[in-house]
Amino acid sequence: MINELILRTLSSFIMVILTLFFIIKGSLLFNFFISILFLITVYEWHMMSKKKIYQIPGYFFLLFSFLSVFALRNNFFDDSLFLFLFILLTCIFTDIGGYIFGKIFKGPKLTKISPKKTYSGVVGGYLFSIIAIIIFVKYSHTFNLYLGNRFFDINLLILLLSISTVSQIGDITVSYFKRVSKIKDTGKIIPGHGGLLDRIDGMIFAFPFSYGLLLIWN
Repeated sequence: MINELILRTLSSFIMVILTLFFIIKGSLLFNFFISILFLITVYEWHMMSKKKIYQIPGYFFLLFSFLSVFALRNNFFDDSLFLFLFILLTCIFTDIGGYIFGKIFKGPKLTKISPKKTYSGVVGGYLFSIIAIIIFVKYSHTFNLYLGNRFFDINLLILLLSISTVSQIGDITVSYFKRVSKIKDTGKIIPGHGGLLDRIDGMIFAFPFSYGLLLIWN
């Protein structure tokens, strides 16, 4: 478990640094980066869903999901960078918290669809995402990412819990498709994680959900 956790943490750290670079840079660099991720994700989905009835709808969903990523970073209000990082960090730490709590505390299984998911993992996902976002919001003022005058209000909490929930549902959904396809991972591109789709399974659901929610709120 320890070796797997170290490998997973190291690869996650590298991915986060690389991803943050392109997100903060924005513009053409970001668009190029996301386009590459989209192509890799589509390829992994293609290999996983061959000859399945849901293969074509999956392509459209991935397209819709990545378009929402483009829109959130490039076109969404004055706080686009803050909002994008808010969603990204919520998903990342939901995944990390779920993994750590699930491994340490184990306990009752959440669903038969994804046997590794536990109730303790759900709690860990919420807890880690809340802690991470509180720290992020605090320091986002320092870096002028968030121009609001409130530290952490009810709207941010609702957004955080909603994103974390949808991210966990996305994780379970992709796990279901992997189970149907009788595979453990969607690929081998990321050490300790498997494929790219294994890593962003929650995000591809959380970003379009967040985009729609933010449109309603604004």
